[in-house]
Amino acid sequence: MRIALLEDDPDQVALFMEWLKAAGHSCEHFDNGKAFVRSIKHDSFDALILDWMVPDMDGFQVLSWVRENFDWRIPVVFVTARDLEDDIVRALEEGADDYIVKPAKQREFLARLSAVVRRATPVEEGQETIEYEPFFIDLTNHQIQRDGEKVEVTQKEYELIVFLFRNIGRVLSRAHILESVWGRNPDINTRTVDTHVSRIRSKLALAPDTGWKLSSIYQHGYRLEKIMAS
Repeated sequence: MRIALLEDDPDQVALFMEWLKAAGHSCEHFDNGKAFVRSIKHDSFDALILDWMVPDMDGFQVLSWVRENFDWRIPVVFVTARDLEDDIVRALEEGADDYIVKPAKQREFLARLSAVVRRATPVEEGQETIEYEPFFIDLTNHQIQRDGEKVEVTQKEYELIVFLFRNIGRVLSRAHILESVWGRNPDINTRTVDTHVSRIRSKLALAPDTGWKLSSIYQHGYRLEKIMAS
């Protein structure tokens, strides 16, 4: 997973980053609320971890901004020293998906984070197929069909298609796509994403008149959407 962390305590940052890296996740860290919001406006993440008491905008203000401005329900987990029942209830009622009181425990922290992301993911990691008419994706044999006909794609095109279909409706930044599909390869740039998106848009006939749209989002990335018939 790709995580954004809002935390201003260096010791806590080091601890959480170590835990997340050991679990195979990547994490971007921010020590104040305004910088955090500036980043998530133009980048995309699988989940947000918020401390409550941070400079500029506190965690609760960030949560309110996220729920007002995001058009999909990104998972949000509070990890904070504020342990009053009123604070916990307030955060959950305003849209937090979970609330962990410090000091956090490593296994519980990672398990809760995974649980909220799993609940928000339309396609489970363990599934063998993805089916959205007219598409059928065989995750075991790495094959894609459209209307029962096999679509010839390269390995990277296949991986990008799977990533997009796992995240239908979400705006995905180019950086997020690069990291998830190509890994942290310094020789790959965002033009690679644009080129591959153009190819799969053509190969899968992703156009409004076929009931699908793969949109370019200005200064951000891409979003795959199924268009509902009127």
